[in-house]
Amino acid sequence: MVRSMDDNIEIHTFLYFAYGSNLLKGRFQLKNPSASIHCVARLKDYKLIFGNYKGLASDRWHGGVATIENSPGDEMWGVVWRMNVADLKSLDSQENVRLRAYSPVEVNVKTQGQELICRTYIMNSCVYAPPSPQYLKETQLLLHSSPPPLSLSHTVLISQSSYISFIQNTFKNMDLTLNSVRR
Repeated sequence: MVRSMDDNIEIHTFLYFAYGSNLLKGRFQLKNPSASIHCVARLKDYKLIFGNYKGLASDRWHGGVATIENSPGDEMWGVVWRMNVADLKSLDSQENVRLRAYSPVEVNVKTQGQELICRTYIMNSCVYAPPSPQYLKETQLLLHSSPPPLSLSHTVLISQSSYISFIQNTFKNMDLTLNSVRR
């Protein structure tokens, strides 16, 4: 819960640190209508990876999906959404918490000199896998839309070349290339 500084009234909201396909505003707000962008933030000592819960490809994406893992010295960027507590059940459902595919965790993120405590999700029993073509297509909308789907006028989260480099480097050790992902 967040307490309003203006009128000292308790407001029933929470902060959610999003990454991957949950950066897509239109898609995310379909099931979480109260979500509004609070800020862009950095999560230290974590990195973005792709995989499948217990090695089972997602029915929706038919390949690897995004998650994060602890990685001392690394950092990643995402968006902090402010959401009504009423949407918590929907968010947990979207992240397959009941099926134990993801677990909710609290993380400390930094933004413009401020530290925030946010909810986020980490995949359980993750088996590394390349992102599916469908997942790549959806998330690449972040790179090609104008204005960006996040409606952050002066913030560029990631460039196309660094996104593609990230994907290639993530799976380099597994002998996977971006071309094999796009089959």
